[in-house]
Amino acid sequence: MNVIVIGASGYVGAELIGLLTQHNKISIQHLLVSENSSSSGKTFAQLHTRWQGICDLPLHSFSQQWFDQHINSSEHALSGHGIDAVFFATPHEFSAQWAQAFIDQGIKVFDLSGGFRLKDSTHYPVHYGFEHQSLKALEQAQYGLAEWQADEIASSNLIAVPGCYPTASLLSLKPITSNALHVENSLIVVNGISGVTGAGRKASLATSFCEVSLTPYNILQHRHQPEISQEANAEVIFNPHLAPYKRGLLVTVTLQLKPDVTSQQVDQAFTQAYQDKPLVRIVNAWPKIDNVAHTAFADVHWQVDEAKQVVVVSCAIDNLLKGAASQAIQCANISLGLPSEYSLVMSGNC
Repeated sequence: MNVIVIGASGYVGAELIGLLTQHNKISIQHLLVSENSSSSGKTFAQLHTRWQGICDLPLHSFSQQWFDQHINSSEHALSGHGIDAVFFATPHEFSAQWAQAFIDQGIKVFDLSGGFRLKDSTHYPVHYGFEHQSLKALEQAQYGLAEWQADEIASSNLIAVPGCYPTASLLSLKPITSNALHVENSLIVVNGISGVTGAGRKASLATSFCEVSLTPYNILQHRHQPEISQEANAEVIFNPHLAPYKRGLLVTVTLQLKPDVTSQQVDQAFTQAYQDKPLVRIVNAWPKIDNVAHTAFADVHWQVDEAKQVVVVSCAIDNLLKGAASQAIQCANISLGLPSEYSLVMSGNC
């Protein structure tokens, strides 16, 4: 698979490119940044020095002219280096604007932004601040929660890679909600906490370490709430929190179980969901962010109170990896007919 990455200068873009360079079935052809980016002309390794000696590809500005020259041209079609897929690690409006143009050229789109995560176009002005103009692309977009939607990912030309909070939330919720073990229309509360890299690379006083304290934010209005509800097929209350550390994310979900549901049924639901999913680890204690940081794993643990008929589930992930870049790689692997964890975990005999 020959690919390009648009949005190579940000935290997620950098993690994605690092993973792509280690993938022996995928070849990066171009790295792009925004048209007015000060990073244009530098190499990837100059911008992200962690990757010196690993990826020294130049960063070019993306524009209509670049697209016409490299994608929409007979010269490109005859070059023998056709592009199979594009990864968007861009602002939401950008991917919403450009995805269809790539699809029209037979190029598969993996969108790491929120440009196609919500199925209802009327939600975008409310939650993302823009009117969605690419309704044709939105209609064909497939949500890409790798452990749950592999068949759909394989057959779609546009994959909406889930957000970081929704990934951890849905991995916690779906074994319960997909098996209808919860009380319908009951209160489902999702409490989440994330490090500051979730806010992106751009400098901001709000995410400065000298200013950040453990703080709830965007309560009852966070853009990930409708995404979680949509994919869990159940309305949730989502309470996000910002914490003064770099990376990692943890959610804790509380659900009311039906009166006849037992602990054994809940255990069975999680086991059946994840026993053949190597990147979701069912752990025997409440998960810790340190155990998943810098990895593609999601650690899940739950506890049932049969007297109260309540289940509490926690999931920890790395927000930049399982919550973004490595999940995009999972989706690409599925598209290539590979195991979703291909290149993301080291094999061993221990």
